Amino acid sequence: MMQIEPNKIITKDLHQYLLSIIGPRPIALASTIDLNGNKNVSPFSFFNIFSANPPIAIFSPARRVRNNTKKDTLSNIYDTKEVVINIVNHELVEQSSISSNEYPKEVDEFIKAGLTPIASKKIKPFRVKESPVQIECKVNDIIELGKNGGAGNLVICEVLLIHIDKNILDEDKHIDPNKIKLVGRMGGNWYSKGFGEALFQITKPSRELAIGFEKIPNEIKKNALFSKKDLSKLATINQVPSKKEVESFRKKMDKDNNSKNSQKNNFLKAKECIKNGNIEQAWKYLLIN
Repeated sequence: MMQIEPNKIITKDLHQYLLSIIGPRPIALASTIDLNGNKNVSPFSFFNIFSANPPIAIFSPARRVRNNTKKDTLSNIYDTKEVVINIVNHELVEQSSISSNEYPKEVDEFIKAGLTPIASKKIKPFRVKESPVQIECKVNDIIELGKNGGAGNLVICEVLLIHIDKNILDEDKHIDPNKIKLVGRMGGNWYSKGFGEALFQITKPSRELAIGFEKIPNEIKKNALFSKKDLSKLATINQVPSKKEVESFRKKMDKDNNSKNSQKNNFLKAKECIKNGNIEQAWKYLLIN
C-alpha cells in the first residue's frame, strides 16, 4: 500500500489527499454578519453534528493553505459569536459553490450566489431561504488547531432553533432522504448524492446482541460463495434458528418435489435470501444440511 507521512509532504498535497479520503462530507452553508451588519455566507464541509444534549454542531473554517489568512466567516464569528448553519441539498449546491469564491469583504455573497436572506428568530445573522433546513446557533467556543496555513478552527455551535421545510417530511414527520436530497463533498470537484439509488439501509442492532462472526460455521465462512458483506449480514442476527425450526423448514422443503436439497443448492438459496434481506431464512438454508 502507498504510505504518506504528513510531515514529509507539502500541505497542499496532504490537504487534497485528506479531502479525497474522508468523504462524503455534509456541507454547512454558514451565514454570518460582521459588527457593521454586513452579510456573509460561505460553505464548509468540515462539518457534522456531535451532540444531541446539548445540541452541538461543529464546523471548521480552516486557514487558507495558500497564504495562511483567515476567512471572513471566522472573523465574523469571533466578533459576534452567532451563525446560521444552512443545510445544502442538490437544489442548492451550485449556488453554495458560487458563494465559496473569495470575494472582497464588502461584497455580499447572498447577491453573488442569488440567495435570499431571511431574518432569523433568535440571532442576528440571516438564514438562507433556499435551504431546506436552517439552524440558528450561538457559538460557545472556537478551538484553534494551529497557526499555519491549512490549520482548522473548530467552531462549537449550540443549536438554538431549527427551521425545517415541511415539504421534506414524510407522513410521520420524519425527514425523508428522497425529499431533502442531501449532497456530500468529496475530493477535487466531486460531490455525491444522498438520495435515490445511492441510498441503502442497514438494520440497527437491537438491544439483544448480534451473534458475531465467530458463531458462523467455518464451512460457511470459508465458502467462496459468501463475501465478507454476506457474512456480516449473517452475523447481525440475534440468534440462529433452533434445531426444531430448521427441522420444520426441512420437512416443508421435502414436500416440494422440485426442491433439491444439496448443500450447493441450499447455499445458493441462502445467498439469494441474504441479497433480499431475509437473513433468518438464509440461516435455515445454511443449517438444513
